[in-house]
Amino acid sequence: MDAQPRPFWNPLAAGALLGVALLATFVITGHGLGASGFFARTAAWLSALVAPDWAASNGYFAPFLRGGNPLASWISWEIVGVVIGAFLGATAAGRFRLGIERGPSITAGSRLLWALAGGVLVGFGARLAQGCTSGVGLSGSAALAVAGFVFLAGFFVAGFATAHFTRRLWQ
Repeated sequence: MDAQPRPFWNPLAAGALLGVALLATFVITGHGLGASGFFARTAAWLSALVAPDWAASNGYFAPFLRGGNPLASWISWEIVGVVIGAFLGATAAGRFRLGIERGPSITAGSRLLWALAGGVLVGFGARLAQGCTSGVGLSGSAALAVAGFVFLAGFFVAGFATAHFTRRLWQ
């Protein structure tokens, strides 16, 4: 591992490469980028393992289970690729390390609880919106869907408001 981590990419170059990756995803798979569908499919799969009859009759999980194993989908491979790519990229840049990022006035346990609560809320919102930031925002905007642009505007406003609130809370 390098003594000094490499600098982050230029945001314009990273954004351009993300656009190329999104275009390639549309061309090759016929789908845009997304992630929340994987977690819904995982929940359906786990539900089918624990209570198969209930999962098969559940209005939310049943559609995922009709085609066989819900994890046998393009989105599962996308998530595997994201995890592997993130690990390789962070390692190559000398930025991979295990730890819990937190401010000086919050404990590691509190940070993990806030992260869990935020993750649950974001996951619920993503399924309610029928897509996550990458699915609705990036892929929707790339397809020139008005909902994609509205979502991105709302996402940024909510992000700035949340950052303002949490900075004041823990500094």
